[in-house]
Amino acid sequence: MSPREKAVLNTLRMAAMECRVAARTDLFEACALLTLEGEDAKRTFVDTFVKCLSISLNKQIKWFSPGVGETSFDEAWVIRCLASIWHGDTGSLSFLLRSRVPAADRRYIGFLLGRISEQFPRN
Repeated sequence: MSPREKAVLNTLRMAAMECRVAARTDLFEACALLTLEGEDAKRTFVDTFVKCLSISLNKQIKWFSPGVGETSFDEAWVIRCLASIWHGDTGSLSFLLRSRVPAADRRYIGFLLGRISEQFPRN
């Protein structure tokens, strides 16, 4: 796993730990409210993605604690989606989204993944 992938995974894991006690968020409403830029945007996009992914997939997402070397299937799927975006591989991203995300939510989950990918540029 690349340093960038590790950084985004640990950020998502931290958000997952904090969001477990937060109120659930409707995916459509969440995306409609996301107009932030700068440093606040990173946190907002990550938190919203973590909150909404389990709702969209209708299952509990397995997030390990930050720094754990093992990667869950769910975490690996998210990293593969982000890597597809970073490499401009829209075909792979489309396949990954279609493989797990209901049609009604693909646009919103894809949007959130795209915004998260922008927060972790190449070094």
